[in-house]
Amino acid sequence: MDLHDYKDVAENYDRYLDVMYSEHDNYEGFQEFYLDLAKKYGEGGTIDIACGTGAVLLYLAEAGIDIDGTDLSAAMCAVARGKAVSKGMHLNIFPANMTDFKSDRKYSLAIIARSGFMHLLTPELQRAALLNIRDNLKDGGILTLNTFAPYPPFQAEQMRTKETDYTYRLEYINNEGFREKIYNAISYDPQTQVMFGNWKFETFDEAGNKIAERVRPLKMRQTYKQELLYLIELCGFEVVQVYGNYYKSTEETGNYVWILRKK
Repeated sequence: MDLHDYKDVAENYDRYLDVMYSEHDNYEGFQEFYLDLAKKYGEGGTIDIACGTGAVLLYLAEAGIDIDGTDLSAAMCAVARGKAVSKGMHLNIFPANMTDFKSDRKYSLAIIARSGFMHLLTPELQRAALLNIRDNLKDGGILTLNTFAPYPPFQAEQMRTKETDYTYRLEYINNEGFREKIYNAISYDPQTQVMFGNWKFETFDEAGNKIAERVRPLKMRQTYKQELLYLIELCGFEVVQVYGNYYKSTEETGNYVWILRKK
């Protein structure tokens, strides 16, 4: 299992992300970016793949975009579905793997927001996902995804890190009203290009006593630009544009927001 497959993580995901991204947000502007893309390419239907708790899905649905959502984590889908219902929307949100999901319709736009694609841990899985998404797109359909290339200074540091070498990340209030501290330990395998490690959650009562602790695993693969360019061509897509962030910068930063078209 991965971090996002756990019910406790899904139920608190929005709460700790609000704190995590309050000072520095690598995904700043992502909702507006995807809305612009949906207005341009989503007339034939949009699907939000790896939709998580619905940050993009619900934002676009509220703006009138015809959109479905899917995620590998049933727990994440349940949270997204509950949020949609609370807003008076009954959306098609279903748990499935992006490597083999099937829909009863084809889409003109597929979105893999933020780091969703990076949870595919091998080139084989990446290829399977791209081919499957292509099958679920209409002719000329658009796929957008985000990747981060390996960054040598971080790699070197992470290669010296054990899975128990925890670093404090943040403190937030969980869904039960308790204070929680989050720590993580991230290692890196240069052969597989996989970041792997654990997130530790410590829960405290009103008196400041630690009353619970749980550890959740996380793995993500970093992909070089040239590597993904090859996969894109292999899987029957062509590059429309590559941005360095969600504000459409073309600066080479190692952060890639890909716009791909089905050939």
